Parts: sequence; C-alpha cells; structure tokens
Amino acid sequence: MADERLTGFGVFSTMGEPPRVGFLAGDEILDLAAAGLGRDFAEPSLNPLLARGRGAWEDALGRALELLERGQGPRVPLPEATLHLPFQVADYVDFFSSLEHATNAGRIFRPDQEPLLPNWRWLPVGYHGRAGTVVVSGTDVVRPRGQRRPPGADAPEYAPSRRLDFELELGFVVGVPSRLGEPVPPEAFADHVFGVVLVNDWSARDLQAWESAPLGPFLGKSFQTSISAWVTPLALLEEARVEARPQEPPPLPHLAGGRDWALDVALEVELNGTVVSRGNARTLYWTMPQQLAHATSNGASLRTGDLMASGTISGAERGSEGSLLELTWNGAEPLLLADGSERSFLEDGDEVVLRGRAGAVELGEVRGRVLPSR
Repeated sequence: MADERLTGFGVFSTMGEPPRVGFLAGDEILDLAAAGLGRDFAEPSLNPLLARGRGAWEDALGRALELLERGQGPRVPLPEATLHLPFQVADYVDFFSSLEHATNAGRIFRPDQEPLLPNWRWLPVGYHGRAGTVVVSGTDVVRPRGQRRPPGADAPEYAPSRRLDFELELGFVVGVPSRLGEPVPPEAFADHVFGVVLVNDWSARDLQAWESAPLGPFLGKSFQTSISAWVTPLALLEEARVEARPQEPPPLPHLAGGRDWALDVALEVELNGTVVSRGNARTLYWTMPQQLAHATSNGASLRTGDLMASGTISGAERGSEGSLLELTWNGAEPLLLADGSERSFLEDGDEVVLRGRAGAVELGEVRGRVLPSR
C-alpha cells in the first residue's frame, strides 16, 4: 500500500447491488460492506458512521487501512462503480475566508473604496446556503436564470446568467452534533468534524451582483453546489497540518484557537482540459476550527451532515485565483485555453474539474459540465 493514493470514504453502487460504503485507494474502491466491517458500511449514506464519533471514525479508518496493507477485502474498479452523494446534507454554510479572494472581490466590485469591509478581519464572514441543491461530483449544472441588470439599463431582466463562474473551495463535514445554545470552541473541532471535501460553489456573478444589495448571496448561489464523492478523514491529513498565517488584529478570544489547522493541500482547477489555476489551502486567513467556532458562537447547534465550506481559495500569485471572476478580472482579461479559445466566464458545454492533493492523500475530484438554461 506504500505507493497507493489514499482518498477516503464514500458511497457507491454496482449493477444489481444497492449503495454501500467504500474506501477509495488509487483507482479501486475497497468494499467495506462486503468486507464485513459492520452494519454502518451497508448503509446508503455515511451519516450513521458520522454520528458515531471520533473513536468510531478512527477505528473505521484503521480497519480500512489494515485491509489495504494486507491486500485483503473485495475491491471494485472505480470505472465500474456509480458514485452517490456521500452523506445527507443537513445544513450548508459557505464562508469568505481567503484574504486574497476577499481583497480581489472588493477591488472589482468597490474600486473606489477599501477592498475589505471593517468586519472582515474580525470574523469569518459567511452565508447560509441551500442544502437541497448540494450534489455529487459528475452532476451537470444547468445554467441558472434570474434577475440581472444589463450595463446601462434602468431596469432588470429575467434571463439566463451570462457570468457563470466556479469557486474552488475546501469544505468540512460535521459528524457529532452539538446542543442548541452551546458554542463549540476551536479546540473541539476534531471531536465534531469527520473530514473534508472539495467544493465547487457555482456562482452566477450577474445575478449575485444585482441581488446582493443590501443582503448576501441568494439565487446567484443557491442553484447548485458540487462536492466530491469521497470524504477524506481528518486523521489522513495529520501530516498536512501547518500553522496558519498570522492574523492582524488578533481575533477575539472565542476565535483565537485553531491556528494549527491550516492544511497544506495543493489545489488546481482544470477548465476544458487546461489547468487554469494552481493554489494551496494553507493560504486561508480563517481556519476551519475558527469557521466552526464562529458558526456556533451564537449558540446555533450542529447536526450530523452539516457542510461548511471555506469560500473561494485564492493565493497572492497570479494564476492561483480560485474563480474566473479573479482570473479574468471580471472578464476584462480573458483566459486563453489550450484549444485556442478564450473564456471570461463559463460557456455551455464547458467542464470544470477541481483537484487537491497532500502527499499520498488525494482528495476526491469535483467535476461538472455546464448545460444550457432551460
């Protein structure tokens, strides 16, 4: 197993067999249900395993790795499997945790003002998304319709988005719930969170710009969010943990912990076969434990299957931005793809693939193709 890529737990099915839990290693799925690991692995969702807590998670990972090390247990070639949404999404929250992304967005949308609003360095800004439109990698995204105001127009129109975008994000999946009224401190992060997934928070920038005054994103975001079919356990990423970048001013005491949970995960975005962005999750300003602590700081409770995403991850170097909004500077500097075509925003038929890797650990990819509006 020494040279085998490890990804994590997911739900798959094969012809004539029901969905069940497997572990992806390389290009094969270890069938944990057929291996006899227990009732939780015969379920069509990871939720029963997620709810059992840290001890059960570590035991499940240890047993899966032991089978792989010994070359035991039934395996299914990845191309022969149908992949399913790995867990039932309870709630979905999306943050705005990248300093570079927040700065770029501010400069694009508010060129005559300070790019960061006064609250940004004091808390992880976020919005509450729509859990029912979170889909598994490989699901096509239909170009959304909505209200948009064309340049120079006095009134909006209801039409297909012309500025459809991707967002490269890292999300974490809650296993153990919390009680209503009891905040979860950053130090308790690993007791509540099972693992991470790559996230593509598809965004209709023209719809978003029109509707987001004065409140936050709504229809420009809620039409679809894509996640990996595989959840990578936190325990697999221990060697990728690094100290997060400095924060100035220092956060308030309830958000001061969790600074040792930045993840050195190399990220890339591929558009129609051309890699258009390369970055790293370690650049995030607000860490995952701080995001979790902020989300519960008012007493809001966690549920098994909650998904919380980082927001677009962008670096300081050109070509490390995690969205077309930034890569093309809102369309002013189109990208040149390998086939000779240019892109300012996504066109019908375009395929976007997100990937992430930390040493021998390869996060599950997120793939999606754009279909015309209906």
